[in-house]
Amino acid sequence: MYKIPAVWMRGGTSKCWVFEWDNLQVPGKSVDEVLLRLFGSPDNRQVDGVGGGTSTTSKAVILSRSLTDDADVDYTFAQVAIDEQKVDWGSNCGNCSAVVAPYAIERGWVSPGQQSTSVRTLNTNTDQLILQKVPTPNGELQDPGTQMIPGVPFPGLAVGMGFLDPAGRTTGKLFPTGEPLDKVTFDGQEVPATLIDAGAPLIILDAVSIGLTGHETAADIDGQATLLVHLDDVRRDAAVRMGLAVTRAEAARAIPKLALVARASPNDEADLIVRMLSMGKLHPALAITGSVALTMAAQHEGTVVRDLLSMDPSSGLVMRTPAGVVQTWAELRDGVPVVGTLRSARRIADAELLLPGTW
Repeated sequence: MYKIPAVWMRGGTSKCWVFEWDNLQVPGKSVDEVLLRLFGSPDNRQVDGVGGGTSTTSKAVILSRSLTDDADVDYTFAQVAIDEQKVDWGSNCGNCSAVVAPYAIERGWVSPGQQSTSVRTLNTNTDQLILQKVPTPNGELQDPGTQMIPGVPFPGLAVGMGFLDPAGRTTGKLFPTGEPLDKVTFDGQEVPATLIDAGAPLIILDAVSIGLTGHETAADIDGQATLLVHLDDVRRDAAVRMGLAVTRAEAARAIPKLALVARASPNDEADLIVRMLSMGKLHPALAITGSVALTMAAQHEGTVVRDLLSMDPSSGLVMRTPAGVVQTWAELRDGVPVVGTLRSARRIADAELLLPGTW
């Protein structure tokens, strides 16, 4: 029996188990094998592990002090599959990223300021630098904090996050196909799509173009098996076109994600209606890396997003999600684009996970 130190944390609208790299080194086992057994995968209930049985609660964040002078903390995100024996390392999770700065401050890796503390975090999946800022009045983290966000019923520690120069972190290009607008095949029909890589790779479809309104609930979408198959076909085809996979069968479950967008009504405070799919189901709120990609898409002529907007998107977007309104901001800092948003985080439990010696 091995004892693995871990911290259970909520980051944004996701929950993740937080580890340090050294603690996941088990003789004769890969990190993938260790995570799968700890989480209880493959099993759609993850009944014999710490996974929560959904895409937003089967996540791991693995941290270390940074190996570079450009960051304070390096972190790697792992999406642990639920009913497959697979760990996806191909992308980042913006919501779970919010746990990194609070953990680093609590751990003593970064000294807190008297009012707030800035932490330079480097996501190793995408080589993305995220500047995080948390309040530390009198040099201490607030516990549990007072920041409310859509999709979470209780407050947490406020975490401001700015994605520095997020374009092309996975594929090398903002628009991996070279165009802001492409045609994809949905249920035998060609429809317009934007294939973009900013924060994370994302396919953006106009909901109306595939016979939806953009206001659908999780039950509306997750209950339509045929619709989900057609959307996954689009996603897998796009993965090949974006250079993320050689064949459709090799496309990862976690990337690219897919967003359905629609025009906001004139009396809505939001600029855009968004429904995002993650791991084959509707996301209960919005993937933060997806919000970065949508914000970048809005700033370029010819994209699906830009064509639905009636406002100037240069300073950010207000997006209506199933959980409420999510807002991003955008600016140039020393000539470099930065896209950011506000999340919250909370430490739920300190734990010692018990890993069987054989399995």
